[in-house]
Amino acid sequence: MNRRYRKTIIAGNWKMNKTITETKEYAAQMRDILGKPKWCEAVLLVPPVNLQAGVRAFKDVKISIGTENCQYETSGAYTGECSAEMVKEAGAKYVVLGHSERRAYYNETDMDVNKKLHAALRAGLRPILCVGESLEERELGVTMEKITYQLKCALAGITPEQVRRVVVAYEPIWAIGTGKTATSQQAAEVCGAIRTLVRKTYGARVARSMSVLYGGSMNAKNAAELLSNEDIDGGLIGGASLEPKTFLEIINASNQD
Repeated sequence: MNRRYRKTIIAGNWKMNKTITETKEYAAQMRDILGKPKWCEAVLLVPPVNLQAGVRAFKDVKISIGTENCQYETSGAYTGECSAEMVKEAGAKYVVLGHSERRAYYNETDMDVNKKLHAALRAGLRPILCVGESLEERELGVTMEKITYQLKCALAGITPEQVRRVVVAYEPIWAIGTGKTATSQQAAEVCGAIRTLVRKTYGARVARSMSVLYGGSMNAKNAAELLSNEDIDGGLIGGASLEPKTFLEIINASNQD
């Protein structure tokens, strides 16, 4: 982490978990134990049906609320979808885009992610852009080629000023929900390379201010070690964010001097 130049973000991605009732119960528990995070912004990314309830429930808890996807069109015949404007008006501050599960299960392409990124920025949301390689790609030694391609596609047409509002999350696909985690060195190496790529494309000032998160099975046991790296500015947390006490342990791990 480098707090001099950029924000540390600990973001919990609930995926398809938690009813509205459970969201309210979670908020009540966090209200009792959280206090004010010393160094980081804590974020919870909730299913869209929970957005408004989540915003109300966490109003007096020091946690920002976002959601897990948005449609790139503003309106139309897109059954089951929510536009970026709808998400924003419902109270979201952040939105996750390009998550590997969206790419795998719903066939989202890099071009889809690019259009969603443009839509989210127009709506005033802060996108958390996910990039990452499969186990096969890592073993073939093409991790950075894959991530470079994903980043260049996603950020096509985005201005340097807009890029400053984008958070990038490196999530090695082989480490998501598997219990496997990239080593601290592996994670830091890729996060640093992401920042280098942004610097070459958008300049040092933009790269220095961009938060780059690690999103591959970060948990209470490994968070402190991962977050001790200068180029890892937080975490995109999956299953470990579903229990308030566990999520709090990861938040506290970011409070390193």
